[in-house]
Amino acid sequence: MSNLFDELKAKVETKNKKIVFPEGLDERILKAASQLGAAGILTPILIGDKTEIKQKAEDVGVDVGTAEILDPKEFPEFDLMVETFVERRKGKASEEDARKILQDENYFGTMLVYMNQADGLVSGAAHSTADTVRPALQIIKTKEGVKKTSGVFIMVKDDEKYVFADCAINISPDSQDLAEIAVESGITGKLFGVDPRVAMLSFSTKGSAKSEETEKVTEALQIAREKNPDLIIDGEFQFDAAFVPSVAEKKAPDSILKGDANTFIFPSLEAGNIGYKIAQRLGGYEAVGPILQGLNAPVNDLSRGCSSEDVYNLALITAAQSE
Repeated sequence: MSNLFDELKAKVETKNKKIVFPEGLDERILKAASQLGAAGILTPILIGDKTEIKQKAEDVGVDVGTAEILDPKEFPEFDLMVETFVERRKGKASEEDARKILQDENYFGTMLVYMNQADGLVSGAAHSTADTVRPALQIIKTKEGVKKTSGVFIMVKDDEKYVFADCAINISPDSQDLAEIAVESGITGKLFGVDPRVAMLSFSTKGSAKSEETEKVTEALQIAREKNPDLIIDGEFQFDAAFVPSVAEKKAPDSILKGDANTFIFPSLEAGNIGYKIAQRLGGYEAVGPILQGLNAPVNDLSRGCSSEDVYNLALITAAQSE
C-alpha cells in the first residue's frame, strides 16, 4: 500500500498543487495539512477563521505555517466570487443568495477550485457526502460527455491493484451511465498504474442468461466502445469469467479478455458496494476510496470516521487527479 502512495507523492510533489480543506478546524485535517505542507508535497488551503485555526493547530501541536488560511468573511475577492457564482448558477441564485451560500465552507472552497485558485478539494471529515458533492455538481460540474459523477475504489494487496466501480454514488445506473463509468474508470486506473482491461460484470457471461439486467450491460459495452474505441473492454461477464483464465477459456474463449481483467464495472451500486467489501474483508485487500471521477476538477469525500492518514492519502489522490 505504501508503494502506491509513494508513487503518487512522486507524481505531485514538484507540481506546486494547491488542495482546499474546507474543514480547517478539524484536528485530522490540521495534522495532514501540516505534514503535506512541511514536506513540500503540496500547499494546503484551510478554510475558516485564521485566529481560530492557528489556535487549534497550536492546541493540537502542529505547525500549519506553510498552509494558506482563507476566511470567507475576509476574502478580498469575495465580490468577484459572488458574481462568478451567480453567473455559474444561471439565474438559480441571486446575489443576496450567493453571499449567504458562499459563507458555507464547502461552497466557498469549491468556488476556489472553479476560479482556478486551487487544484482540488478534500472534505467530508465533518460533513456528509451530500454536503461535499452537491457544491461540486452545481459549480464544477461533470466533464463534457459525462452526465454523472461516479465513485471508484482502488483495491490493493501487495503488488496487486484493481479498480472497482461504481461502489459509491449511482444506485441504479442505466446503460449510458455504465458506459461512462467504464470509460472514466479506465482513466482513473491509469493514475494508479493500472493499464485498464475493463470487464462489464453481470450474473451472465456472453448471453448465458437473458434479462433486462444483462441487456443493459451489453448495451453499455457498445456505448463504451463508441466513446473510447481504444479501451480494452468486454462483457457481459460473471466475475470468475473475467478474472480466472481457465474459466474465461471455457465461458468466453473469443473474448479480448482472457481472465486478466483488472477494472471491474458493477451493474449496480448494490453489487459494487457488496463486492468491494467482500474483497476487503475476505480477500484482505485495502480499499482506497471512494474516489470521485467524471468532474471537471477533482473533489473527493472523506469518511467522517477518517484518520489523519486517510486525509493525507486522499489529498495525494486529489492532487494526482488534477493532472
